[in-house]
Amino acid sequence: MVQQVSEERDTAPPEHTDGPAPGRAWPMLALATAGFAVNFWAWALLSPLGPRFKESLGLTSFEQSLLVAVPVVVGSLGRIPVGALTDRYGGRVMFPLVSAATIVPVLYVGLAGHSSLAALLAGGFLLGIGGTSFAVGVPFVNAWFPPERRGLAIGVFGMGMGGTAISALSTVRLVDAYGTAAPFLITAAVLAVYAVAAALLLRDAPGRAVPTEPFARRLASTLRLGTTWQASALYAVAFGGYVAFSVYLPTYLKTGYGLTQSDAANRMAGFVLLAVAMRPVGGWLSDRVGPVRVVTGTLAVVLAAALVQSSTPALTPVGTAAFLSLAAALGAGSGAVFALVALLAPVNRLGSVTGVVGAAGGLGGFVPPLVMGSLYGTYGSYALGLLLLGAVAAAALTYTATRLRRTAVGR
Repeated sequence: MVQQVSEERDTAPPEHTDGPAPGRAWPMLALATAGFAVNFWAWALLSPLGPRFKESLGLTSFEQSLLVAVPVVVGSLGRIPVGALTDRYGGRVMFPLVSAATIVPVLYVGLAGHSSLAALLAGGFLLGIGGTSFAVGVPFVNAWFPPERRGLAIGVFGMGMGGTAISALSTVRLVDAYGTAAPFLITAAVLAVYAVAAALLLRDAPGRAVPTEPFARRLASTLRLGTTWQASALYAVAFGGYVAFSVYLPTYLKTGYGLTQSDAANRMAGFVLLAVAMRPVGGWLSDRVGPVRVVTGTLAVVLAAALVQSSTPALTPVGTAAFLSLAAALGAGSGAVFALVALLAPVNRLGSVTGVVGAAGGLGGFVPPLVMGSLYGTYGSYALGLLLLGAVAAAALTYTATRLRRTAVGR
């Protein structure tokens, strides 16, 4: 396996030696992070309103879970072609394009698509476009920074997932104050401003490696890389866990603990903000002690916190501590996984690898809400769902601490 990883790295073209000046790299990182945040804000608009739609449309627990999960799966699978397109055309083209395309479903849901479950599912399906922005940003940012700084840089970019916190903090309040359309109209306006700004200001890194192979051949080559599958499995747990809780936590807290919709949304925002803050920490630690060690530590925390929360302890202080521990570990672990990708993936396939790994992470977030909703509808408890999370974390921890550690020695 060590030989396989070595061969994968040898297939990459040499890094360009006339790299971008650090003074330009950081503004590009800031613009990319802002774009990620804005698109994730749009991607997460339905989650805070899930309990409200459940009441107004008479949805079952499973239907409510499906409603908040649909944008996740579409945004995840869409990262595969979007990542490949970013390899080919660069972030300067793809960031404005994705942002502008996301405006259409945002306006549809806000103005017409919230009167029935079918309409909401159709709108949520198209909202998934916003979730593909992750596959644009990682290769864009990676090209601007030298290898020894990529863990931190991609971790900082990952803070854009805090766009879900913006949605959690503002959506319900705006609906209560100004009506259902208000948060969607505001988000569409911000997306339009960003699309124009990105088209004017974003620049791809000098010397960016541009693949010449057709998409199908590049995808097939990407799927043959061991790094792709190793990182996909880990990201499905780390980022998938984050996505699952960020979209389902309001429902979990309202159903399991009887919190009001507003209180549940605020606590979800706290979960998201802590995970966001820990993502660059995971990248920074990976630059110093190696991403494999960081992933191992974070998975151990996820396992412990899931086991504690499976007993549905009192929310204060034990339940809150368990969820905050999960947030910190999942955020840091997500940053560490992509630090590993930045080190091991061939430079000219990084967008394609990012797309596949990002899809795995998003799909990892699609399944748990459906499982949690189904289990609660059947047993009236979330305990089994959290025990399943613990089992998945334990399996990933075992793999990371044994086989992956031997594969990426010193990483």
